[in-house]
Amino acid sequence: MTDREPFYRRHRFPADVIAHAVWLYFRFPLSLRMVEDLLAARGIIVSHQTVGLWAEKFGRTFANEIRRRSSGRLGDKWHLDEAVVSIRGKKHWLWRAVDQDGFVLDVLVQSRRNAQAAKRLMRKLLKGQGRLPRVMITDKLQSYGAAKREIMPGVEHRSHKGLNNRAESSHQPVRRRERIMQRFKSRRHLQCFVSIHDPIANLFHIPRHDITSCHHRELRAEAMSLWAKIARA
Repeated sequence: MTDREPFYRRHRFPADVIAHAVWLYFRFPLSLRMVEDLLAARGIIVSHQTVGLWAEKFGRTFANEIRRRSSGRLGDKWHLDEAVVSIRGKKHWLWRAVDQDGFVLDVLVQSRRNAQAAKRLMRKLLKGQGRLPRVMITDKLQSYGAAKREIMPGVEHRSHKGLNNRAESSHQPVRRRERIMQRFKSRRHLQCFVSIHDPIANLFHIPRHDITSCHHRELRAEAMSLWAKIARA
């Protein structure tokens, strides 16, 4: 019996199966039907609708626990960027912040690309991280400078398109999922997905450069061990 037994109560499948399905869905660019097929290959017969329910219910809990464990431990150099996402023919903006090591600090879906939207992201970042950054790096969008002067006036701000490749690259996993899922259904759907996906992606974000294969395998094993612990905590 797991520590989370009440959390899994009334579910037909055991905790390990549910945690594995959630891991598959958020760890890899898979659709719900693909996860259904992968589970079926192992003799686990479950519908893609059920996988979706597991992903939202359990994925949110796992992501919150990962976020709690990493609070205050991420980098102090914040890269901020925004990307347009089309939902039902209407433009929305996915605002994202990552640290110097590529770990996602926070994400926020908004309908505007202006100073007010930038302020909301910065307030959310400060609340989640509990501290000011050492430096903030953005592209040339003037909304960042206007928001920073009000929210974080003492923080160094570097505004240059070429410096912000790390933040721009962090949008790529969501772009891949957008294609697999044939676009997001609503603004809430997008916000829900990225708020679960990104903390889980952080847990398994292992830099491959400057480390040996042996060290990489050790870090991957540690991430999997922590995932198993979180699923039972």
